[in-house]
Amino acid sequence: MTRRSSNPFDPPPSTAKMKRRMLREGARANELRDEAFRRVILSIPAGKVSSYGKVAAAAGYPLYHRAVARLLRTDPPDRLPWYRVLGVSGEIKLPGSAAIEQRLRLESEGVRFQGKRVNMSLYECSLRVWER
Repeated sequence: MTRRSSNPFDPPPSTAKMKRRMLREGARANELRDEAFRRVILSIPAGKVSSYGKVAAAAGYPLYHRAVARLLRTDPPDRLPWYRVLGVSGEIKLPGSAAIEQRLRLESEGVRFQGKRVNMSLYECSLRVWER
């Protein structure tokens, strides 16, 4: 391990080294955040749904609803019950055939739609906050 000199006139570590370190630390933080999202999504039982924002909040990241959507978009589809996560109003946010598949999967679990929306007061799962 190299020690940094206490001399204030010594040059700081290279910008490239600092950038690499920050990226490594950021990647680790993202992995921890995504794992928290996965735990929450896996806790949603069959026949229940939740919203992107509630999943993020239950995982401890209340402003990261878009990160939940990104995770669901990039994780393998058989890894998580992605179809149980909806928009805050109970609406499916996916386009085209993915929306049809999500609706069919939810209906096969007993979730009923009113038009294009799920009645969140009936089907929303109350999520517990996970401790990290």
